Amino acid sequence: MIFRRALVRLTVAYSAIQLGLFALAALAIYVFVSLTFDFDVVTTDGGAVGADPAAQALNRLRTALIVVYAALLVVVPLVSYLMARVALAPLRRSYERQQQFVDATSHEFRTPLGVIVGELSLALMRPRDGAAYRAAIQESLNAAEGLASLTNQLLLLSRDDRAELSAEREPIAVADLVADAVAAAGVVSHRVTVSCPTGLTVWGSRDLLVHAVRNVVDNAVKYCVPADPIDVTAAARGASVAIVVSDAGRGMSSDEARNAFDRFWRAPSARSVPGHGIGLSLVRQIVEAHGGRVQLTSTPGTGTVVTLTLPG
Repeated sequence: MIFRRALVRLTVAYSAIQLGLFALAALAIYVFVSLTFDFDVVTTDGGAVGADPAAQALNRLRTALIVVYAALLVVVPLVSYLMARVALAPLRRSYERQQQFVDATSHEFRTPLGVIVGELSLALMRPRDGAAYRAAIQESLNAAEGLASLTNQLLLLSRDDRAELSAEREPIAVADLVADAVAAAGVVSHRVTVSCPTGLTVWGSRDLLVHAVRNVVDNAVKYCVPADPIDVTAAARGASVAIVVSDAGRGMSSDEARNAFDRFWRAPSARSVPGHGIGLSLVRQIVEAHGGRVQLTSTPGTGTVVTLTLPG
């Protein structure tokens, strides 16, 4: 409804401006012709006669201008409508993305907030022992921590400025970067093999790149059973460095792999796994802000390979 009204208003405004300009141009042409040319023809004996051919030409010019302007009254609104649609298209797409973002964010916030309110309300319904209170507090704390993590990731996603995301770059040893990311992921029950040769360096924001690699490792852990191997490797590729996280987990179909980097998208089979669906989206945003790229290949039942290529 908002864009429909805006479309109508822009169409009317564009039409009024164009028709006004055309009217001024037609009037200027008519006045110029009538004032520039002499429509009296002098005879051989010095007398003057009415210049009927010239007057007829002026009448034809006036008629032609009127007919053309009448045609423009039909054509200009159509052209203005198309111009208004083109002008509003980027705003419409941005608005729709914003609405999707707000809707998805509201949904993601509703769940942990519901857990917190439910647990605390249940704990206060009647006197309980210390263990019950501790359980309620712990459950609320877990939900609050998840909410804080989601908020932090949403704040990172909102920073669309490439310069801001890649600010404060420094040389980072890839081995240290991967070690910090794996440690931050808190991998305990899964077997993770890390193979990063020394001497590899990338330029970037340490905190952001650690966050990106950690998110990929987190995903590998979530969709693997403890017996599935997870390998994190790094290697030089020309002037770039490739950090590869591969697992032998459940994998994804080709359609799921294409949507994996969409914000808040989650595969139907992954709905039972904790998460918000913004991890890989954030990974791509961080890596691209550093001038790199992310690739994902996956096969159902075989595993997933995510490759982060960063400038060296």
